[in-house]
Amino acid sequence: MEPLNVTAVSYLNTKPFLYGIFRKRMEHQIHLELDIPSICARKLASGEADLGLVPVAVLPSLPTPHLVSDYCIGAIGAVKTVCVFSEAPIDRITHLYLDYHSRTSVELVQILLREHWKVSPVLIPAQPGFEQQIQGTHAALIIGDRAIGQEERYSYVYDLGQAWMDFTGLPFVFAAWVSNKPLDPGFIAEFNEALKAGIESIPQLIYLIPPPSPTFDLETYFTRYISYPLDEEKQKGLELFLRYLDPRTTFQASGRLFHKI
Repeated sequence: MEPLNVTAVSYLNTKPFLYGIFRKRMEHQIHLELDIPSICARKLASGEADLGLVPVAVLPSLPTPHLVSDYCIGAIGAVKTVCVFSEAPIDRITHLYLDYHSRTSVELVQILLREHWKVSPVLIPAQPGFEQQIQGTHAALIIGDRAIGQEERYSYVYDLGQAWMDFTGLPFVFAAWVSNKPLDPGFIAEFNEALKAGIESIPQLIYLIPPPSPTFDLETYFTRYISYPLDEEKQKGLELFLRYLDPRTTFQASGRLFHKI
């Protein structure tokens, strides 16, 4: 079998998956590239990648998206690394910079602004360096590793994972392993076992990678803030999020195939 082209999010929360892939020696079956979430989504949608750990907002743009794994990047409440940072409370924010790394988080914050917080700041598509523009009533959505430590700088921090839980009572799926075509069942089973092995190896992994800051607890992040199993409750949260993206269509997971009904 030709190696599959695989794209995966390049953030800290992906490290357990990567550890499992290499521990199980699957690198010979795949050609892996790490990218920011928006690039992962583009590669899967364009066919440059056969399989990807991608932001879930890309699902509606894929003709036949297949959920390849029982695992995801999810959160049951606070996620720690997808937050709005501000010097003003949410009801006083007049402008919000939107992180360009991921469409999923951008879509999520807009849902929460409209439906949960009931506010409507001016939304600004951000450019590199936007993190330095947070001041007064100008806030910013920052995601991924760049969000680590930002809570020490600002008076107000709104965690999108917690806000979604407060709003819906459901966990949130930020990224899932998705293919744009059916994959060999044997490969899927082996790949799933590799991801499982990586998650089970978190107690060892935390000794092998340096924390992003001296006060950052890797074990707490991997086991409390990130929730990896793509269970029934997360699928419900995912389906609800996708309905907000396209109210005219219901998306439902049926086995491995995620389809419109």
